[in-house]
Amino acid sequence: MEIKVAEYNDYKRIAELHAISWQENYKGVMNPLYLKDEVLEERMLIWQTRLINPPMNQHVLILEEGGEMCGFICAFGNHDFEKGSIIESLHVAKAYQGQGLGRLLIKEMVKWIEHYFADSGVYIEVLAKNKQAIEFYDDLGGMHQSDRTWHSPCGIDINEWVYTWNSPKDILSAVNV
Repeated sequence: MEIKVAEYNDYKRIAELHAISWQENYKGVMNPLYLKDEVLEERMLIWQTRLINPPMNQHVLILEEGGEMCGFICAFGNHDFEKGSIIESLHVAKAYQGQGLGRLLIKEMVKWIEHYFADSGVYIEVLAKNKQAIEFYDDLGGMHQSDRTWHSPCGIDINEWVYTWNSPKDILSAVNV
């Protein structure tokens, strides 16, 4: 397995994995027509835009094995004045889940956050109905700080939970257990 910084030419593979992940995990939560007909095109546009001229506080890592995309993670340093840096996306392909790859991606991303934004907290927003992700963030010592409403790209307002850590070191200590 190889972790590397995403480049522009990775946007299609990232978008495809992102769309498939949403299709698998957000059934019954997001509009089924959006998931079937629109999510891939919308994710392609998002990732192409993010990777063509990334802001200085954006970091995207991909995990590959033999050229196959296994997972990716995206963070924005110092994204929120109060909560700090956001881990905006974390997705692992279904065939690779349960192998610790999510932890590996978190660990590598948090090293970057700690290097550049050590004095800020870290947070992630997770759909309240995404039980698998909630268990994962609970296991990493995340604190369910608040609830909020996400106005999703399919036009539906969805309840999500905000998980926080006081510092990057808090996540690193949980990942290394």
